[in-house]
Amino acid sequence: MSESSTFETLAANLRALLTSLSPGERLPSSRELIEQYRVSPVTVSRAIALLAAEGAVVTRPGSGTYVATRVGASGESADTAWQTIALSDRAVDTRSVADVLGPPSPGTVMLDGGYLHRSLQPTRPLSAALARAARRPDAWDRAPTNGLAALRAAFASVAAGFVTPDDVLVTAGGQSALSIAFRAIASPGSPILVESPTYPGAIAAAQAAALRPTPVPMDADGVRPDLLAEAFAMTGARLFYCQPACHNPTGAVLAPERRRHVIDVARAAGAFVIEDDFARYLGHGDPVPRPLVADDRDGTVVYLTSLTKPAAPSLRIGALVARGPVMERMKAVRLVDDFFVARPMQEAALELISSPSWDRHVRVLATALRERCRHLTAAVARERPDWTITRLPAGGLHLWIQLPAGADDTVVASAARHNGVAVSPGRRYFATEPPAAYLRLGFAATNDLAELTDGARRLAHAVD
Repeated sequence: MSESSTFETLAANLRALLTSLSPGERLPSSRELIEQYRVSPVTVSRAIALLAAEGAVVTRPGSGTYVATRVGASGESADTAWQTIALSDRAVDTRSVADVLGPPSPGTVMLDGGYLHRSLQPTRPLSAALARAARRPDAWDRAPTNGLAALRAAFASVAAGFVTPDDVLVTAGGQSALSIAFRAIASPGSPILVESPTYPGAIAAAQAAALRPTPVPMDADGVRPDLLAEAFAMTGARLFYCQPACHNPTGAVLAPERRRHVIDVARAAGAFVIEDDFARYLGHGDPVPRPLVADDRDGTVVYLTSLTKPAAPSLRIGALVARGPVMERMKAVRLVDDFFVARPMQEAALELISSPSWDRHVRVLATALRERCRHLTAAVARERPDWTITRLPAGGLHLWIQLPAGADDTVVASAARHNGVAVSPGRRYFATEPPAAYLRLGFAATNDLAELTDGARRLAHAVD
């Protein structure tokens, strides 16, 4: 049993013990706990620290550990009704990013994940990078507001084209970058154009910034420039959010002949294009198309990318790339938000992507994602031939599936959850009403190919 699971088990046992004790009573000593539960001193220390953080116990050095006074033990509950008036109508809508079905039960096959399974993460290189970063003498110094110079240079090389390190702002992941960009560029109450469908996190970030997401239809070659021009003209929007490469959720890649057209349409409207390049390191073998920003001379494109998806959920390091006053505006938003991204995390990210192990990881990951994608595609086609897999994506983490006419994606997702497989209903990817019923199935959050096969089987049986 791992140290992590052992201390969590001990913490659970101690929580059960606390229910039989009164506030102020002393818990058994560390030595007694070690002997009783046959665990190490480190395990006891971690379990006690966890309970103290939860407010369940109070530690007194030299005396022992005691049961904390329970809040609300008198049976009286606080009256917080006044907060409804004070908070007014600025509720943050998280339905597009939250799991409305609740946390999955143990044993659920995760076809709903947006991150790599632990088996696909570069855990050893990450740990080594973090250890090297922590040993730097300046590891805990304040970082520049726009990020470490060497890390900005690395992101500038990813964006390529005319981008320099001075055009880069390091962020705490892609979602933070979206929030900064939306609030810096658009005024509350104004429209923002988005592809239809689109990434739910962008919808949530736009609504949290009090913007009004307006959909622009896509086809097999990405967003339609003619409809984009109409949308700019009709709404007066000054911002268009898009994912030109390996679009989430559809997997579409913006056609070469449309790339310059999209930028020109936005430039004519006096608007910005926010290019979300989340899949830069998630190709399935073939090169991911060159970013739009690489061919943009006029500062129309605000580019964002992140290391979170290709590495690990907790490597919250991303970047915004922009030129001109918009970059100064985004730096200002970042400054008042949180000053800067934690320096040890920036140093660790730099250590990771600068090591030979990073290139090896990206190559191995491409092979694994391609194999998983094709395996899940075949399994779904075999189990549900009446479903339409819209394309075999060249990158990314997901399949986009259209259900038969009359199907309800939320009903299918709920039935699947009851049958032990988590999938994402398609309607959460649309800013307004969806034109049909879809599911998004992920192939990167499971342990192996066998689990993907099992997930497809459970999903088919749930629908039956």
